[in-house]
Amino acid sequence: MNRTLSARMAVIPVLALMGAAACSIFIWKAGMHLPLIIGVMAAAVVAVLAGWKWEEVQEMLVKGVSRALPAVFILLLIGMIIGSWIASGVIPSMIYYGLASIHPSFFVPMVAIVTGIVSITLGSSFTSIATVGLAFMAIGEGLGFSPGLIAGAIISGAYFGDKLSPLSDTTNIAPVMAETDLFTHVKHMLWDTIPAFLIAVVLYAFIGQASAGGVETKTVDAILSGLQESFIIHPALLLMPVLTIVLMAKKTPAIPALTVVAMLGAVLAVIVQGESIGAVANSLTSGYTIESGVEAVDSLLNGGGLLSMLGTVGLLIIATGLGGILEETGAFKVLTNRMVEKVKSTGSLISMTIFSTFVVAFASGAQFLAIILPARTFVETYKKMGIHTKNLSRCVEAAGTVGINLVPWGVPAVFAAGVLGVGAGEFIPYAFFAFLVPLINILYGYTGLTITRTGSEKKKKVRGIA
Repeated sequence: MNRTLSARMAVIPVLALMGAAACSIFIWKAGMHLPLIIGVMAAAVVAVLAGWKWEEVQEMLVKGVSRALPAVFILLLIGMIIGSWIASGVIPSMIYYGLASIHPSFFVPMVAIVTGIVSITLGSSFTSIATVGLAFMAIGEGLGFSPGLIAGAIISGAYFGDKLSPLSDTTNIAPVMAETDLFTHVKHMLWDTIPAFLIAVVLYAFIGQASAGGVETKTVDAILSGLQESFIIHPALLLMPVLTIVLMAKKTPAIPALTVVAMLGAVLAVIVQGESIGAVANSLTSGYTIESGVEAVDSLLNGGGLLSMLGTVGLLIIATGLGGILEETGAFKVLTNRMVEKVKSTGSLISMTIFSTFVVAFASGAQFLAIILPARTFVETYKKMGIHTKNLSRCVEAAGTVGINLVPWGVPAVFAAGVLGVGAGEFIPYAFFAFLVPLINILYGYTGLTITRTGSEKKKKVRGIA
């Protein structure tokens, strides 16, 4: 039986997901779990109608979800870290010293810069968002800035670092899939990453200064006082983020490193803050709870815990299950092959690479799939057109690692929303870096700037290539 999907059948699950997502976000206000389930159902029905047996479709689901298991454990550990770092006074100390030392006029660009530095060192956007990002979120709210603005700056910094760090998993996957090497890939990405980040920082500085006039010092003073009364605040507690950076810099595997960090936070909660073992266990599981009498402090520090990540874990599992069906049935390949046929020039090739990566990102919400599938689809086209494949790896990173934050139901956006307590619709307009990187790549494609060709291409001109 011929089990090849037509373009019309292949696009049905994507349209079902996007339609349900639009309804859920703008009308139902019901989150993204149901739309993703609808996407899975549509993909499964299409697969069965095309000739696959249900048992085979179920295997596709299992194969897709199995890819997410390492990320599931990492997410659960990050929830535990947040709970233990609040209970131990690490995050309260970060908030306290941040509020006391950072001038409001420079706060927003500093959020992006510092988060970016930490993310480059850690090689993990998720970890930097959940640690220094969470602290900056609390500080920013204390200073009276818009939560969406602060979250956007955090995400821009986190993915600037994630994109350039040789320790990042996506930064390692992209060159492998595009058939180039890691350091060639990282060096080539400087051309889109640095300009985009500089422009984003300038925008944050401009908006931050315009917003700084609304900062209320009474609120800041109340938070500082509430933190001092509720926790032992000490600069030595800031060594925990430093330790996390050191562990990641030494290329310690993520799960053991994060486990150590979470458990050390629990130990500090007992030793430094005098918490009981039972209270710490509850913070690790259900999150930290506080009733300080200061509303701003309570809203900032009630949270974390393993259970707080279950919603994100559920989305990750459903999204990767959907991706498994779409990949195994060839739906992605059918859609991207139609795009390859339209390529006539360097500009259209770069644009189609970016666009196809976004198609996978919107359909699956998963970074890995958004990088792997377009890279494998277009690699031969880049070779035939005499364009170095490091241009391909740069493009799939631009949209698959960074641009995917513009997908409200994507795993990165959902994770950031869950940790930072800000809806994706609030921070996406301020995630300037995520908009700029793909746009700069498209600009390079049509102008030829920074586009490297292979040796054979330099010796001859190929008709139709810009």
